[in-house]
Amino acid sequence: MSININPKNDYSFMFSSLGSGAAGVGGSNFLMDYASIKSGSYGKLMKAYYSMDQNSSVTASRKRGKGSDIIDRLMEEKRNPKVSKDVQEANAKLTTGLSNLKSSVTALRNDSTFTDTANGKSAVDKVTSALQAYVSDYNDVVTAAKGSTLTNKTAYVANVMSSTAANADKLAEIGISVDSSGTLTFDASKVKTPDGVSKAQELFSSKDIMSYGSVVASRLQFAGAAAVTGATNTGDKDSEAISGAAGLKADGKALASDALYEKIKDKDGKEDYDISKIFATAKSFVNNYNRMFDAAGSSSNSGVVANLSYIREKTARNTNLLEQFGISVDGKGKMKIDEDTFKKSDMSQVQKFFKEYGSSIATNASLVDYYMTTQANAANGYNADGTYNVQGSVRYADTV
Repeated sequence: MSININPKNDYSFMFSSLGSGAAGVGGSNFLMDYASIKSGSYGKLMKAYYSMDQNSSVTASRKRGKGSDIIDRLMEEKRNPKVSKDVQEANAKLTTGLSNLKSSVTALRNDSTFTDTANGKSAVDKVTSALQAYVSDYNDVVTAAKGSTLTNKTAYVANVMSSTAANADKLAEIGISVDSSGTLTFDASKVKTPDGVSKAQELFSSKDIMSYGSVVASRLQFAGAAAVTGATNTGDKDSEAISGAAGLKADGKALASDALYEKIKDKDGKEDYDISKIFATAKSFVNNYNRMFDAAGSSSNSGVVANLSYIREKTARNTNLLEQFGISVDGKGKMKIDEDTFKKSDMSQVQKFFKEYGSSIATNASLVDYYMTTQANAANGYNADGTYNVQGSVRYADTV
């Protein structure tokens, strides 16, 4: 029996009933392929397949090329950021404005501004002129900062704005009001009231390290010293700040602990405090306090800035108590310890004081250490009035 295959017909269906063994399947596939080739459908399929594959390769290549171009462009922009003319102008104005504002604050912190002069110029006129200059320079800085990319400087401007917002009521008493954009307006008539000059002098006092004028002057000093981001290597200074903060944290905890105040017996068997040991710890506390502020004071990390401010505020509130133990704070916020006065102090009172103050300072010092170590800008959410929100790490969570 023979089988005639009509080339015009596809007979592969005739073999669909063959067994499922290897031979059967192989024979079936062979005859199906043969029929497909004979009919021309196989050739069409292959042409379509290779055409599609070629097009896909070209398309993919184009996509890869396009994606690569985008990545290259982004990397180039990151390496060499393009700064618009407006931004360049804002950066220049901010740098100049900070210098001008620093000068106008210095004038308001100078006692001679608040006294009548021999040439007949009254204190009212001098204070009015100084406040007008301050408001003008302040507004120039705020306006420039909003368009500037100098983050190492704008962070301090935001801190100044925060201090201004916090002192809005006191500023209003001398004719300075804060609007919704954070800029100031000045009404000179308020200075001419009987206590206008004295209120202005108190607000900008150089003798109070936590006065509005002192805080602003401190922030401006740091802003002026801050370099453009990425322009200088601050690794050594950061390391010094971290070391100082870590040391202050350890000293604060030690001064707050009971172990430091455990009494020891002298050669006669009399129990007393180990005053030399306590003094050495207090001296280390003072040294690390100053060391941390010297190194971390110019940081633009808002977490660092915020916690340094908290430490200054807590120290300012406790100035009188610190002085009783021979620890003084100068106009720049630096500490100094007098050994004789400290060693003559009642150590039980020293312990009681540092139980709260030392522990609290240690908490903020640990946060300075944390932010300086990680450079985590977790607290860079400044509002229009310069207020900020500190996002602390869970492991450092504490009341500040």
